[in-house]
Amino acid sequence: MSTALDLAQLMDAVADAIVVCDKAGDIALWNPAAERMFGFTPDEAMGQSLDIIIPERQRQRHWDGYNETMRTGVTRYGTTLLRVPAIHKDGHALSIAFTVALLTSPAGEPTHIVSVIRDETARWKEERDLRKRLADAETQMKAASQA
Repeated sequence: MSTALDLAQLMDAVADAIVVCDKAGDIALWNPAAERMFGFTPDEAMGQSLDIIIPERQRQRHWDGYNETMRTGVTRYGTTLLRVPAIHKDGHALSIAFTVALLTSPAGEPTHIVSVIRDETARWKEERDLRKRLADAETQMKAASQA
């Protein structure tokens, strides 16, 4: 017995943000996890530029890569996780990790980019704190060995 896949239910059920952008970088799909992660409702996000979640200092690099991907139809982030900073609607910083997939026309031309995004802010802070504690411990051990 085969059951049709309910894509709307899938988009609502997944814990990771799924954001789809058109060739110009305007948001064409924004699932509930994207709203939870970034704070923008679908009505606020749909049709907007990805700049709503990209820190200003990262925008040029982002758009250079985005436009090159749309021009060539090639991305290295389909299987490689990309970790970058992002911003929430209220302005607080996020650390996100994502992969992308290209959607194409029947002629094979890129039309949209799909991003599957996970908020790694807590994990990043834990790792940063752990590195700091390790560096502090190494400094104390070095000082103790010189005493």
